[in-house]
Amino acid sequence: MKWRDELNYKLNFDKYKKVVEEIIERVKKEGDKALYELTERYDGIKLSYIKVPEEKIDEAYERVDDEIIDTLEIAKENIERFHSITSPERDMRIDFGDIILGKRYTPIEKVGIYIPGGRASYPSTALMTAIPARIAGVKKLVASTPPSENGVNPLTLVACDIAGVDEIYAVGGAQAIAAMAYGTETVEKVYKIVGPGNIYVTIAKLLVQKDVAIDMPAGPSEILIIADKHANSNFIVYDCLAQLEHDPNSIAILLTTSKEIAEDVKRKIRELTDSNNFHVRVVKSVDDAIKIANEIAPEHLSLFVDVDTAFNLLNKINNAGSVFIGEFSPVSAGDYASGTNHVLPTLGYAKMYSGLGVETFMKSMTYQSLSKEGLRKISDVIIKLAKAEGLNLHAKSVEERLK
Repeated sequence: MKWRDELNYKLNFDKYKKVVEEIIERVKKEGDKALYELTERYDGIKLSYIKVPEEKIDEAYERVDDEIIDTLEIAKENIERFHSITSPERDMRIDFGDIILGKRYTPIEKVGIYIPGGRASYPSTALMTAIPARIAGVKKLVASTPPSENGVNPLTLVACDIAGVDEIYAVGGAQAIAAMAYGTETVEKVYKIVGPGNIYVTIAKLLVQKDVAIDMPAGPSEILIIADKHANSNFIVYDCLAQLEHDPNSIAILLTTSKEIAEDVKRKIRELTDSNNFHVRVVKSVDDAIKIANEIAPEHLSLFVDVDTAFNLLNKINNAGSVFIGEFSPVSAGDYASGTNHVLPTLGYAKMYSGLGVETFMKSMTYQSLSKEGLRKISDVIIKLAKAEGLNLHAKSVEERLK
C-alpha cells in the first residue's frame, strides 16, 4: 500500500473542484464585481477597495512596531544573500570554434504572488516570494492576500513594501488566483502565479495553469521527521506541532528507530493537540526511513540524527521540498530567517517540483551561431535525419547554404 493512501492523506480534490471551477468562471466573466461578491460570501468582508491604496501602506508602517520592521529587514538580508548566491548564471556561452552555443536566462515580466491569510498572517511569505522575484528581474510584481474586517494585515503590507511588491490586492482564496490568472478591471493579469495557500488556492492554481504558469502545488503544510534513539523528543514534538498549527489538513509524520521515542512523542502530541494528522512509525533503520521518505516526498524533511551522518544521507534523499539537518535546525528557521525558501511542494509533488527560488521567476532560451564550416561539419547528420522524417525542405535549407 502506498504510504500517502495508508496515511489517508490524499485530499479529496473532487470535493472542492466544482466550487473552485465556479469561482474561476465568475471572475472571468464578471471581473471586479465577482471579487467584491465572493469576498463577502466566503470571507464575510465587504471590500471598500480591491487594490490597496498607497496611504494604507504608509499607515501600516505606523501600526507596526519598529522592532518588527527591523526584524523583517534582517530576514530580507538573509533571504537576499542565499538567493543571490544561488541565482542561475544569466548567460552561458560555449565556443566550439565553428559552432557557438549558449543559453540565456531572462526574467518573467509579470508575476503574481499569493500570500495566505485566514488563520494567520504571513508577512514571511511576502519576503520569500517577492525577494527572489526582484533578484530575477521581474518587471511587474503584484500580490494578493485575504483581507480582514480592518483591511489587509498591516504587517503583511509592510513586508510587501519592503520586499518590493508593486501592487497589493485585498483578495484571497480561489478568486484571487483567478483574478491574477485572467485579469479584472483592477487586478493585473500576470504570466505566472506563485505562493502557498489552502486547498482551494492549490486547486485553483492547478486549474488555471492551462492559461498561466504556476510555481508548484503548495498546499497544506507537511513535516516528516527521521529520528534515531539519541533524538530529543521535545524538539520533535514542537516541530510537529509547528506544522500542524498551519491548517486543519496539515500533517506531521515521525519515523524513528526507537520505540521509546515513538511512544514519548505520541503521548506528548496527544496532550498538546487534538489533531488526528500526526502519525508515528517505528522502523528498523534510518535507511528504511529514507526509503519511506522518498516515497512520501514530504514538504519538510527533518533528520534528527548525528549531523555528519545526516550530511552523508543527503545523497540518498531524492524527494523532499527542503531538508533540515540536525536537531538544532528547526523548520521554523527556514520559514523565517535562515535564508532558504519556505514555499515548497506538498502532497508528494516534491517528486517532480522544486522549492521556490530565483529560477522560478526566470525562463531560458538557447542560441547558436554556426560558421559555414561549422554547418558543413554537421550537415550530413541534418540532411539524412530530415529526409528520414520526410521533411525534405529542412534538408534543402542546409543544402542551399552549402552550394
